[in-house]
Amino acid sequence: MSATNAVADGIAAGSAEHRKLRRVVFGTSAGTIFEAYDFILFGSLAPLISRQFFAGVNETAGFIFALLTFAAGFAVRPFGALLFGRIGDRTGRKKAFLITISMMGLATFGIGLLPTYATAGIVAPILLIALRIVQGLAYGGEYGGAVVYTAEHSPNGRRGLYVGWIQTAAGFALFMSFLVIFVTRTIVGEEAFEAWGWRIPFLISIGLLVISLWIRLTLEESPLFRKMIEEGRASKAPLKEAFLEWRHLKLVLAVLLGLMSVQGVLFYTAHFYSQFFLTEILKVEGATVTLVMMTVTAISVLLYVFFSWLSDTIGRKPIILAGGVLAVVTAFPLFHALTEAANPAVAAARASSPVTVIADPSECSLQFDPVGRAAFLSSCDIAKSTLARRGIGYDNAEGPPGAPAVILVGERRIESIDGRGLDDGALAAARGAFEARLAEALADAGYPERADSAAVDVPLVMLLILLLVLFAVMVFAPMAAMAIEVFPTRIRYSALSLPYHIGSGWFGGFLPAIAFATVAATGDIYSGLWYPIVVTAIGMLVLAFLLPETKGRDISRI
Repeated sequence: MSATNAVADGIAAGSAEHRKLRRVVFGTSAGTIFEAYDFILFGSLAPLISRQFFAGVNETAGFIFALLTFAAGFAVRPFGALLFGRIGDRTGRKKAFLITISMMGLATFGIGLLPTYATAGIVAPILLIALRIVQGLAYGGEYGGAVVYTAEHSPNGRRGLYVGWIQTAAGFALFMSFLVIFVTRTIVGEEAFEAWGWRIPFLISIGLLVISLWIRLTLEESPLFRKMIEEGRASKAPLKEAFLEWRHLKLVLAVLLGLMSVQGVLFYTAHFYSQFFLTEILKVEGATVTLVMMTVTAISVLLYVFFSWLSDTIGRKPIILAGGVLAVVTAFPLFHALTEAANPAVAAARASSPVTVIADPSECSLQFDPVGRAAFLSSCDIAKSTLARRGIGYDNAEGPPGAPAVILVGERRIESIDGRGLDDGALAAARGAFEARLAEALADAGYPERADSAAVDVPLVMLLILLLVLFAVMVFAPMAAMAIEVFPTRIRYSALSLPYHIGSGWFGGFLPAIAFATVAATGDIYSGLWYPIVVTAIGMLVLAFLLPETKGRDISRI
């Protein structure tokens, strides 16, 4: 063979390998985007779905269903990670993520077909919870399979970039869910969307399922997995090896605390808590917030790719550490700036007419309620939760033992109510009268009920949210490649999936409830930020001292 022919054959082989890798990246990324879209869709429409499926149940059943819905969305995901991690490490990555995407697509399509409580009674919420659990299990197995499969096809020097495309799935899925809901609402109208149009985003998932399955069926099994099977090195008990052997468990714990918990709280802070803060605390119009989040999410896709590429150049740890440290240092200044940009009247009213809650401390609960169904009925709890929901910051002062809580708005005094012992009708009437008195006092003091749309500095709000997202992306984009490069092939799927879904589903999923409880307890509308700040600060210490730099590591040798 001539030198010219050898070079030509090498170029052809290289081109074929490159085309194969692009197909792998596209197939896994597209499937993960569609699956994340399916899962996120429910969360985006949760209030509307609750009205359709839970509105007619009694209080006890409502609490149970709310708890199960929460569990299906967050608590079930680690169990899916264990189930499909074992399948992926024992029988193949491709088999595992074909099962997960089929489960997710069919469950999502099924939600779009379910009868509501009005037509099927108690059967409707039971079926909804069952399909939501299927979604949670499927989502728990999808992410680990996708990133591991892509990484095991990728060359050592560009693994960060190729795995980074999987990381963009979260951004694409968020954007898709926002866009599909917005377009559907616009076309059918708000009344029709409430009645039946909400089904459309769920039903179109069947088309996404068909496309995703077709793409993934054309892919081959991971070469590192095939090589491991051929050499007889596969683990017979990957879960036991990953989580019960200290040499691997210490790495799992380090990855959980140093990477996964951090990305969980920062991702939720940037994408979800920021929305809650704008709409519920600062009372910015929902359409404005949706526009801001759609724009920022679209821009963030480019950031995922950039920082994934950069991690192949300068390393994973410097980027993650920089993102985490910047998030810790800037959290309070950025949210203070959000208040000034989105609702400056709140800050002005706070300065001229501060609010104080005077209450017996023994009457005040920590209002931690992740499922949104707990009853906090003391006069202190009602006063604080009402102010927290209104987005009104306040100071705390100790009152006489046994005395009802009192709210001071400037010099004006509003006595709270004690809801204990009242039936539902009496409680509703008492709350209504109390909230009317409080609303009048707040309005007279200059506290706006809604943000003035003309006063909202939309470009500045967008920039501030983009900075929050930027720091989250700096952690999230290189994270998967680093975690993959820590674990050996024989247990990689299991060892990566479980900490990811604990970090994202538990550390991140509990953030809204913890943040609200902290705000209600302290009266400081910014105090909810302490939770992500503390988790991130601990994670950065673990990353700095307990995890090595992994850029360029040959994962076929571990």
